[in-house]
Amino acid sequence: MKTSSRANYTQVDQSYFEKRGLRRYAGVWSLWALGVGAVISGHFSGWNLGLANGWGSMFLATVIIAIMYLGLTFSLAEMSPALPHTGGAYSFARTAMGRWGGFVTGLSENVEYVLAPAVIVYFISSYMTGIFGTPQAWLPLWWIGFYILFVGLNVVGVELSFKVTLAVTLLALACLVVFWISALPHIDFAKWAMNVGADGKALPEGNGPFLPKGFMGVLACLPFAVWLFLAIEQLPLAAEESVDPKRDMPRGILAGIFTLILSAFMILWLNPAVVGIGSHKLSTSGEPLLDGFKALYGDGIAKILATVAVLGLVASFHTIIFAKGRQIYSLSRAGYFPSGLSVTHGSRKTPQLAMIVGSVVALTVMFILWFSLGADRGAAVIGGTLLNMVVFGAMFSYIMQALSFILLRHKFPHLPRPYRSPFGIPGAVLTILIAAVTLYFQLTDPVYRQGVLWVAIWFGIGIAYFALVGRKRLILSPEEEFALNHAKPQRG
Repeated sequence: MKTSSRANYTQVDQSYFEKRGLRRYAGVWSLWALGVGAVISGHFSGWNLGLANGWGSMFLATVIIAIMYLGLTFSLAEMSPALPHTGGAYSFARTAMGRWGGFVTGLSENVEYVLAPAVIVYFISSYMTGIFGTPQAWLPLWWIGFYILFVGLNVVGVELSFKVTLAVTLLALACLVVFWISALPHIDFAKWAMNVGADGKALPEGNGPFLPKGFMGVLACLPFAVWLFLAIEQLPLAAEESVDPKRDMPRGILAGIFTLILSAFMILWLNPAVVGIGSHKLSTSGEPLLDGFKALYGDGIAKILATVAVLGLVASFHTIIFAKGRQIYSLSRAGYFPSGLSVTHGSRKTPQLAMIVGSVVALTVMFILWFSLGADRGAAVIGGTLLNMVVFGAMFSYIMQALSFILLRHKFPHLPRPYRSPFGIPGAVLTILIAAVTLYFQLTDPVYRQGVLWVAIWFGIGIAYFALVGRKRLILSPEEEFALNHAKPQRG
């Protein structure tokens, strides 16, 4: 017998879900690699731009952002095995805050996962241009080639996808470890890492102030520190492809965040301190790790080193394409997005349409910017404004996920939780506060504000579609079934 809530859903038969099946494969180490691989490109480049505000500012910002991500990942470690669905953030918010809460949370993640690979492939292609000496006008061809290659690898099958993820993640981490070991005998921290003055200029003898621009410098560094951890939250999207999500998901995500924290502070300590580089020079570098290797080994092997440095970018590009496919797939399977996007490959059981359409949208945005603004300005917008949009979408989704955690704890105290966050509600509150401060700083910065405006347009289009079409075509996917079955809050 249908309830009134269920009567609002489009009725589908079992064949609907048979065409949208996924295959279980991932264990703890596959999940660890998925999380670390998604983030690791941020340890190769991007974070260093915050050094313009001084090393101490970047250090404190990294501590604050690490605390935010600890609160988030411990919350996810509790929610993901309790609600083990591919929907991830959308699934948590759907149960905690209803359909609109679920959709808006999913939409914010959609901004992040569609545009993050676009930013990363731009940086990969810039590296490849330098390695092979191709003209800048060929950059769009590099974009297309990398999208075809890595979407193809993700479509071939979940087994291959996770094997590639593990391989490139281990190689990227190995590259970082080699740098750390190589750098240790060649650092002078006080002279080189502390060489930014209060006026932002380089101090030839170093020994500058810890916070040359005061606490405002710390706030200015927050968005850059985010790049050291951004996308670790994608792990719950692999729940329906995990062999045992109730056991493996908490282990995978927590192992991932602690790996990233160690790597983040090692690279922050050593890269600016290498003799001959320094925080001031690194603050404007597009390839900080490559600059570090060049300082240690000379320019003679620059192309080999550049190829090695691409590994981190490739790892993140590959893994976030995986996440994008599952994120679009879950919203489509439930009817929030057009349901055709959730059809999976007949034999390989991968959401190829979701990955292909998401990639085409990203490439379309890149092409519009590139050809309408010209190569130089278009490149700046792709590497800047799109990056800002990714950070804004991520911060908004963190607030919604942490709020979902608090509401789930309050509304459903007896929901079976194979893992419980030791930080509990205070950890989730800290996540919300830090994410809100980061968002606020983005809104006060004119450079970031342009990205926020485009996110607002993205949200407007998505919300209009859902209000006019999507909410009338919802389908009882696993996420929706779970939410409806727990529609009446439990009382402790």
